[in-house]
Amino acid sequence: MTTVAQSTTELNAASRRPENIRSLSAWRRRLLIGVVVAYAALLILAPLAALVSGAFAKGLGASLQALSDPDVFSAFLLTLKIAFLTVAVHGLLGTVLAWVLVRYRFRGHWLLNGVIDLPFAVSPVVVGYMLLLLFGRTGLFAPLLEALDLKVAFAVPGMILATLFVTLPFMAREVMPVLESFGVEQEHAAATLGASGWQTFWMVTFPALRWGFIYGVILTFARALGEFGAVLVVGGGIQGRTETLTLFIYRALDERQYVGAYSAAMVLGLLSLVLVIGTELLRKREK
Repeated sequence: MTTVAQSTTELNAASRRPENIRSLSAWRRRLLIGVVVAYAALLILAPLAALVSGAFAKGLGASLQALSDPDVFSAFLLTLKIAFLTVAVHGLLGTVLAWVLVRYRFRGHWLLNGVIDLPFAVSPVVVGYMLLLLFGRTGLFAPLLEALDLKVAFAVPGMILATLFVTLPFMAREVMPVLESFGVEQEHAAATLGASGWQTFWMVTFPALRWGFIYGVILTFARALGEFGAVLVVGGGIQGRTETLTLFIYRALDERQYVGAYSAAMVLGLLSLVLVIGTELLRKREK
């Protein structure tokens, strides 16, 4: 009986030895890393591989021919125009929004802070429909638009508004944590040395929040490139006029032009991937 108890005690003591604990910890770490890598590969790499495979299913020549289609070029150009304009607007106003929410407290602060996340919760299709209710032929602002001879619904301005709405949170949510961690001590020090408000912002504040700003720009740009539901509803997907690259992909799939659809989707996916990876590499070089 004593021998059995002693053996059990020795076995438990051996299992608690540092080398055994380290071995168990290393095994768990490898398992966790394997699960994470498999998860990321399933959700990101597998779809990209499927796009590349579909794009080159009939060879490189067929894919290049599909991408050289004037409709593809027109759709890609419109997509870039909307994305760049969206980034320009949110790069300025989104940064100002983040600054105000972090630096100031005012009545309704909590409401504004919550409302900017609304695009995360509202379906883009609903966004497009709301814009039609506002700017359509029988919309709330229809008389004003008619008097000014402006067209928003089923035109590029409506698509820009839809894209601005769905990309609203990205810039603010990337910049706000950086501003909060940065604090105000260095800004106050610059002010006491005679720096103006703009000088303080450009020489002290902006360098500190630049990576939050860059990530906000990249996420906004990538989201604008891939927007589909809102621009489809408010723009109508009119070929050659309001057809972005995502809408071209939708039409090409509907018309069974699979090589063209896969090739265009591959371009969008790879562009977004290059932007994100490039930003991460630049950040690593700065460290």
